[in-house]
Amino acid sequence: MNIGKVYLIPTVLSADALYSIPPYVTETARKLTVFYVENERTARRYLKALDRSINIDALQLLPMNENQLPDTTLAKKFLKEGKDIGVISEAGCPAVADPGHLIVQAAHSIDAPVIPMIGPNSMLLALMASGMNGQNFQFVGYLPIKPHERIKAIKDLELQSQKKKQTQLFIETPYRNNQLMKDILDNCKEYTKVCVAADITGPDEFIKTKTVKDWKKALPELHKKPAIFLLDAE
Repeated sequence: MNIGKVYLIPTVLSADALYSIPPYVTETARKLTVFYVENERTARRYLKALDRSINIDALQLLPMNENQLPDTTLAKKFLKEGKDIGVISEAGCPAVADPGHLIVQAAHSIDAPVIPMIGPNSMLLALMASGMNGQNFQFVGYLPIKPHERIKAIKDLELQSQKKKQTQLFIETPYRNNQLMKDILDNCKEYTKVCVAADITGPDEFIKTKTVKDWKKALPELHKKPAIFLLDAE
């Protein structure tokens, strides 16, 4: 019996950037009836934007988020029955900084094929545009929420960057971006380079790399904007 496949379906980073999704993603999405999604409302809107003929009500949209991890037992059951599964993140490529990797793990555990599909990825796009070291870099995801822990993490990343000559990438919940930027500027050395990449692919795309000293002259407004931060210490 044929075993099902897991398709990792990229979505837009900005609602206005459907152009960034390759046509073959739409072709695949049309054929699937089971999706694991980080946000059901966003996924519905995205699938409808890809192709209005997709019957959203006929689909199974199963949750995978920090409050409800994906049902991997059910995923393996679908795959063993020969049913293909799509995985859709809230933004960008799935299984990177979201629980989609658990579906991928489940697929590998039963030798089901995993098909990563090409699409926008904020980490790579930001790294490309930053002018920082693209050969040696580390993505550390979200920094701690508690102020003293976050400040310690920032200082540790600056030290690692300096010692290893390594670009450090991290993200924050959009409504905490301004505070994170303040913490970076208050605690890093003045000639450490910081790149801020916000609203990538969107109409208000903002990507700038400056030293801490230069950023202090004019702070960007980042509140509620999807952003990724890069740090490069000399």
